[in-house]
Amino acid sequence: MQLRYLFTFLLMTLILNVKAQSAQKDVLFFVDDSPVYTSEFLRVYNKNLDLVQDESQKDIDEYLTLFTNYKLKLKEARALGLDERPSYKRELSNYRKQLIKSFMTDAEVTDAMVAEAYERISYDVKATHILVKVAENASPEDTLGAYNNIVKLRNRALKEGFEKVRKEVHNGQTIFGEELGYFSGFSMVYKFETAAFNTKVGEMSKPFRTRFGYHIVNVLDKRKSRGERTVSHIMVVEKKGDSLAEKPEVRIQDIYKKINQGESFDVLAKQFSDDRGSASKGGVLPAFSSGKLGSQEFEDVAFGLNDVEAVSKPFKTKYGWHIVKLIAKKPIPSFEAIRPELEQKVKRDDRSKLIDEALYKSLKEKYHVANNQAALDYFESILTDDFFKRTWKLPNNFKEDIPLFKIGKKQFFYKDFSNYLLKEQRRGTQKTSLKSVVLKKYNNFLNSNLVKYQEDNLETENEEFAHIVNEYRDGLLLFDLMETTIWNAAKTDSIGVEDFYKTHKNKYVLPQRIDAVVASSSKQKILKKVTKLFKRGMEVDQIKALVNNNDKIEVMFTSGIMDAKHQALPKSFQFKKGISKIHNHNGTFVVVQVNDILEKTQQTLEEAKGTVMSDYQVFKEEKWLKDLSNKYKIKINQEALNSIKNKIKK
Repeated sequence: MQLRYLFTFLLMTLILNVKAQSAQKDVLFFVDDSPVYTSEFLRVYNKNLDLVQDESQKDIDEYLTLFTNYKLKLKEARALGLDERPSYKRELSNYRKQLIKSFMTDAEVTDAMVAEAYERISYDVKATHILVKVAENASPEDTLGAYNNIVKLRNRALKEGFEKVRKEVHNGQTIFGEELGYFSGFSMVYKFETAAFNTKVGEMSKPFRTRFGYHIVNVLDKRKSRGERTVSHIMVVEKKGDSLAEKPEVRIQDIYKKINQGESFDVLAKQFSDDRGSASKGGVLPAFSSGKLGSQEFEDVAFGLNDVEAVSKPFKTKYGWHIVKLIAKKPIPSFEAIRPELEQKVKRDDRSKLIDEALYKSLKEKYHVANNQAALDYFESILTDDFFKRTWKLPNNFKEDIPLFKIGKKQFFYKDFSNYLLKEQRRGTQKTSLKSVVLKKYNNFLNSNLVKYQEDNLETENEEFAHIVNEYRDGLLLFDLMETTIWNAAKTDSIGVEDFYKTHKNKYVLPQRIDAVVASSSKQKILKKVTKLFKRGMEVDQIKALVNNNDKIEVMFTSGIMDAKHQALPKSFQFKKGISKIHNHNGTFVVVQVNDILEKTQQTLEEAKGTVMSDYQVFKEEKWLKDLSNKYKIKINQEALNSIKNKIKK
């Protein structure tokens, strides 16, 4: 018997030892006594791998440094009690409530909403509307007044014409009469979108309410969606304050002529487009659909191009002058292809309210919770008009311990609902029947607790949800820490900023620049002629007249103050007064006349303040991290680290 017990003891000891060793191997490093597991590191590393721009950060050791710094900061944030701040807890709670909607939805209702959304993004509606503004929580009198006003305006519009009334009543404050152009699904709030899509072309909707007030919408047209367009463009804007700069309408016409002469659109965009964001990419813009850009004129031209590689004539928008080239056309994807994206949009949209109602219904069924009519009748009998005055109190004989309903393992009593009513009356309630007040408050109380019960249990049931919440929790905590410790401190530390500037003054210097004229042409022979004319001392306008004519643009000129990174200058261009040799640059030829060289200039603290402040924050953070690494010891499990490296290599 004793031998058997000894064998059992040895076996249990062995099992516990193996488990302890396994757990130890799962720990990648300790921050003091707090373990960080390999599973978390690998999950975060793999998740962020495609987002990392700096190749060095894909190296495990480099990424581990970033990760340990991240954990050091979180350790400090908790040591400072930032996770106990009410504002932090409130922000996290709000986020969880929003996120949870993605995990707690009624599938049938969601599917119907997604199908409807696909139908709506498949069409564009053109409409105008009239809005009478009224707040969501407006008094019954103000709400009724706004409703009566919109009804009167609709009656007028039926008699006098919508456009006439719209233009007359618009004041931009209480009444808005606006042209909306074409829009598709998800472009407007859901109630407005529904009214517009359910109104026939040429007709006017009945009055409806959104959170902005009461509307009537007039539908002018409905068409199949034009899908997406990918275009490249060349944009020329007016150079205010630059007397030497050419007028944008003249310059854009010169560029257009060069395109018609067969010169590369991409090369011309790199050379001459004032849209710096797209110029380096040959003018290519991200794909867009109707109503997604801030310019109807630009969209109309882009969607008016039917053939890939087709180029528009120059046209003007509020941003400047443009030439557009069609790169690709993409129709609306199939329903199955776009379904996951639509589902996410539906859950973030006003449509989610309908999904919420379905969720409440399903949770009631799941937990077998029904309206407690006896409780409703009882609370209606004890509620008085004092509730609307915020002075209502419970009667002395209040039955607080009677069961109200049960959700899962949690029992609620009359006292729980009474406490809720007492808190609610402080918010103020518009006077209505006591029966409707009790029913509304009871449903709100029940629904919020149904959701809360699911929230409280979801992290143990759904690993993905737990990871997302944890990442947000840490990210929010880190933001609060950085704001408190680094960002705000740097903003208020004027002496520290000034000392930092003095110590690093050589960093804040304007680079050497030139006052120059750059001539660009696809033909080297023409630039040899321009070089000779430069040497004769001829003005740019005179040279242009000699080498270009109204029908053919052979040379483009760019004048002004330029640094070495200017798009018109060849790479590694040597700053030297006079006329340069002919360079091959961005697929074309350029020659540069350097009129003057502007030497490096020391910036004052005021001139460089934005950059100095940013650098000072980095400086403070690096010093702070060194202090943290001394305060909290990092102990790396080398065996676990080697295992990670081997996994990633495979």
